[in-house]
Amino acid sequence: MSVLSTLRHPIIAAPMAGGPSTPALVAAVSAAGGLGFLAAGMIETDRLLADVAEVRSRTDRPFGVNLFLPDPGGVDDAAIRAYAERLAPQAARRGVSLGEAVGGDDAYPEKLAALLADPVPVVSFVFGLPDRAAVSALRERGTEVWATVTRPDAAIAAADLGVDAVVVQGTEAGGHRGGLPDDDDYGLLPLLRLTAARCDRPLVAAGGLVDGPSVAAVLAAGAAAAQLGTAFLRCPEAGSSPMHRAAVAGAAPTALTRAYTGKRARGVANDFLREHDAVAPRGYPQVLHLTRPLLVAARRDADASVANLWAGQAHPLARDVPAAQVVAEVSADARAALATVVERSSRWG
Repeated sequence: MSVLSTLRHPIIAAPMAGGPSTPALVAAVSAAGGLGFLAAGMIETDRLLADVAEVRSRTDRPFGVNLFLPDPGGVDDAAIRAYAERLAPQAARRGVSLGEAVGGDDAYPEKLAALLADPVPVVSFVFGLPDRAAVSALRERGTEVWATVTRPDAAIAAADLGVDAVVVQGTEAGGHRGGLPDDDDYGLLPLLRLTAARCDRPLVAAGGLVDGPSVAAVLAAGAAAAQLGTAFLRCPEAGSSPMHRAAVAGAAPTALTRAYTGKRARGVANDFLREHDAVAPRGYPQVLHLTRPLLVAARRDADASVANLWAGQAHPLARDVPAAQVVAEVSADARAALATVVERSSRWG
C-alpha cells in the first residue's frame, strides 16, 4: 500500500530548507492526516538524524525526508568573482566578510547512507534525479522514492528509474526550482496536464497552492495530492522568522532570482533581489556560500530589504493558524470546491 493511499487528506507539507520545516511542523501535518516532510538540505547528517528521531517521538504517522542532489553543472569562476566584488561593499557595511565561493555535495552520500541504515517512509529528491542504484536501494528497504520535476520529459525519466511518485513543481512555487535545468517556466496546470498525459506514476502537484479551491483544481487536473509550502510558513509550528512571516503576510509580489544562491528561487521581491538579479551568476552552492554571511547579518538585523524571503506567488493567502487546521480546512475547502463544480456541471447541456 502506498503512503499516498493511507492519507486522510491529500495535503503534503513541502520540505522547506533553512529553518521552516521543523520536526514540530512535520509531525503536526502527518498527525493531522497529511504528510509532513523534513528538509535535509543545508544541515549536518547528525542534525537530520536528530530531526527524524524527534518526528518519530511526536507521531507514528508516515512522514518524508527531502534530499538535495549534488549539482553536476560547472560554474563560471570569473562571473562568481565579479559578483563577489559587487557584493563586497554591501557586506562591509554590515561588518561582515563574504564567504568562500566553494562547491560541495551537501553531504549527500552520508545522508543517503543514513537513510538506508535507518529507513523512513518516503524520501524525495530535488535538484535533479537520483541514480537508479539509489532508487533501488531505498525501495529495497521499504522506503518510497519521490522525484521532483519541473519539465514533462524529466517525469518520464523519473518513471523509468522506478520512482513511486513524481512531484510536479510549477514556476509559481516558492523557494528553489526543484528540477534541472532550473531555467524552465512551466506553470503548474500546463505542466501537470502534460505530465499526466505521459507519466503513469502518481503525481503530487506543487506551486502556488495555498487554499482549498487551488488544491481542488490540481486534483481535478490529475494530481493524487497537493504539496503546500507557503501555506505553512505562518503556522506556529514552522521555524519561519518574524521577518519572514511578515513578508508572507504582506502583498508584495514575488520573483525568481539567482541573486541569493546561484540557483533560481522564488521569494518576495526586495531591494537586494532587484539590485542584483540581472547580474547574479549561475553557481550553486558557490553563490550560496558566498552570500551566506551577508544574509545571516541581514536576518540578525531583521532587514527585509536584503534577506531572502522565499514564498510562492499566492503567499498573501497564507494564514497564521496551526498546521493541523491548515490541513483540515484546506482539504475540506477543496472537497467543497469540487462538489460545487460537480453541481454546476449538472446544469451544462
